[in-house]
Amino acid sequence: MLRSCELLQNTAIKMRLPCAPYEVDAMPYSDTAPWIDGHTIGQALARTADTYGNNDALVFPALGVRFTWRQLAAEVERCARGLLALGIERGQHVAIWATNVPEWIVLQHATARIGAVLVTINPAYRPFELKYVLAQSDAVALVLVDRFKTSDYFAMLAEVCPELATSTPGTLAASEFPRLRWVVSIKGDTPTGAIPWSDLLARGESIDRRQLVERERQLKPTDPINIQYTSGTTGFPKAATLSHRNLLYNAYYVGGCQNMSSADRICVPVPFYHCFGCVMGSLCTLVYGATMIVPAESFAPTPTLAAIEAERATALYGVPTMFIAQLQDESFATRDLSSLRTGIMAGSPCPIEVMRQVVDRMGAREVTIAYGLTEAAPVITQTTVDDPLDLRVETVGRPLPGVEVKVVEPGATTPLPDGQQGELCARGHGIMLGYYRDPEATARAIDADGWLHTGDLTVRQAGGYYRITGRIKDMVIRGGENIYPREIEEFLFSHPAVEQASVVGVPDAKFGEELCAWVKLRRGASATVDELRDYCRKSLAHYKVPRYVKFVEAFPQTVTGKIQKFKIREEMMSELGLEQAKTA
Repeated sequence: MLRSCELLQNTAIKMRLPCAPYEVDAMPYSDTAPWIDGHTIGQALARTADTYGNNDALVFPALGVRFTWRQLAAEVERCARGLLALGIERGQHVAIWATNVPEWIVLQHATARIGAVLVTINPAYRPFELKYVLAQSDAVALVLVDRFKTSDYFAMLAEVCPELATSTPGTLAASEFPRLRWVVSIKGDTPTGAIPWSDLLARGESIDRRQLVERERQLKPTDPINIQYTSGTTGFPKAATLSHRNLLYNAYYVGGCQNMSSADRICVPVPFYHCFGCVMGSLCTLVYGATMIVPAESFAPTPTLAAIEAERATALYGVPTMFIAQLQDESFATRDLSSLRTGIMAGSPCPIEVMRQVVDRMGAREVTIAYGLTEAAPVITQTTVDDPLDLRVETVGRPLPGVEVKVVEPGATTPLPDGQQGELCARGHGIMLGYYRDPEATARAIDADGWLHTGDLTVRQAGGYYRITGRIKDMVIRGGENIYPREIEEFLFSHPAVEQASVVGVPDAKFGEELCAWVKLRRGASATVDELRDYCRKSLAHYKVPRYVKFVEAFPQTVTGKIQKFKIREEMMSELGLEQAKTA
């Protein structure tokens, strides 16, 4: 439980969090502050390296890379001194645009040690998005990989920053990015104007260690340390700014829900740029002295299963689509996954049937469900390993200790009673400092009493468990009836032939909106449109039966595996000729 209010600030806003006692629904933790209370990330790393120095900290099986905690701490120090050699000051922003590579984690810890703010850039971004983020974040340095699959990162950078090709390292003067001075390449042939990663480390040798120690003395747990860009549904991404304290507290309690210890080995196939990877993964292992296993640069089911088996992973992270892909992988039946105990399924609504298969077929009998968003660092509620299976498959658990949650009518402030649907609001140690350089958006997201308005619809059940029922913006209004797509999706998952389903609303001249379902069938299964609609008619109200059903092999997804419903909607509007109905 929070013991005092602290003034949290960044260059954009100043906000005081409430001092009211936080609601804790009987989570299995003591009232004493966790050991990370009062620590920065750098201080936490020093303690973990001292306590678990010879234990594996970071393993990349495909690359043959393996760091103990002592080795990782040493590499982080080299990098931190290198950043000081570049002249990176406390509070300045260092951006990273890379896939899941070892240097990503080293840089995460190194920026924290010198008090720089790590700006995490989605590896899927294209030039237009890169240009926006580099400018909006005021980054003074960019660290990036050369390429991955069809993405040529150097070419995209050259497109938005042509001045790099005629500059010398450290003297970059880009018209679009006036603060950007340094570009560091993690791998590949270093472009003109940039320096290779090895040079960054070598420059650090000129920095006396006492300079690093002195910098660390200046840091506070409430300092901003990370900017993560939210995907958003409209407009440009917003830069959620998070502190050491935000992240360490979240990592501590997320691990606690899994009964995490230094004996655990977490397989992390989710991307580092997202909170799932760099908080629930990287920092959770830091807090508990556990091991992080990284199967590949980006998610693929076969390498993930291979890493679990070879490294004897005890925990597995992923969004539902990742778990589905592993369950359907051709090598699944031959894998020894007996080491699995727990993990987290999160990032998007978790189908009940998928959760049951993860427990029954993968053997992760203590897998948990987590719910949250980037602005909350990220987890707000989570189930625990001790929760009955029905609560772990049907709810997103209870609030983390030190987090207060209420359910309100959208736009209102008075809490609703149990069983009534409303918007989930949260406040506590995880809530962001604000959106960087966007006080108006911050004020819309966090009200005067410190409540973060999530935009997610939920119902609070007896015992303090929460069930997410949809997004306010996802709600479909058909002929005056409010329909929440997740209800229909969950029902479609109960059909034996359905592997995955996504439901959206599309324009309709008569009813305003109609339901459209995209459905992926299980391998070897068959079904017709009429069969699925008849299946729905038997159990759902007539207005909840999808008018349109389309069978697909894949869904448009973000890098983190979230289905992009707006793309489904756009494609169906074009395919069905509904643009006119939209404006009718």
